[in-house]
Amino acid sequence: MFLELIATVFAGIATAGLVMLLNRMLAGRLPKWLAPVGAGLAMIAVTISSEYSWYTRTAAALPEDVEVIETVDSRAIYRPWTYVAPYVDRFAALDRASVRTNPTLPDQRLADLYFFGRWAAVSKLPVLVDCAGSRRANLVDGAEFGDDGTVLDADWVATDDGDAVIRALCGDA
Repeated sequence: MFLELIATVFAGIATAGLVMLLNRMLAGRLPKWLAPVGAGLAMIAVTISSEYSWYTRTAAALPEDVEVIETVDSRAIYRPWTYVAPYVDRFAALDRASVRTNPTLPDQRLADLYFFGRWAAVSKLPVLVDCAGSRRANLVDGAEFGDDGTVLDADWVATDDGDAVIRALCGDA
């Protein structure tokens, strides 16, 4: 965040400097307000560019085993251009290396999900999926396992076939 702020400020300073240099080369024919307006427009452009490129930069930096399974587009009234071209400001990723199965319960899979958000800390959530029952349970406070490997305190939530977590974990089932 701090580096983006620095980049934005430097873009404004550089643009104002270029306008002033151009004004000097044109013997002062440009209006005096052009330097601050140019600096402001450059800062807005850098900010918008940073917002739109955040998802691709962050997703590209993920390890090979981590797969993006769902994205959330952002639209805001104070950013009217987002109604024409929304940008991704949150996404969920599945850590394929963390997927665990139990031979006695072949339809269930336990895996770690990561939630990324613009200007937010990354959060991790272990999730248990029952592929046969099309349901899942978030294991927020950990889990207790029975002798046969069943999760004893799972709070199951029924989902439809369109659930991104179930599609990602059970697609090969």
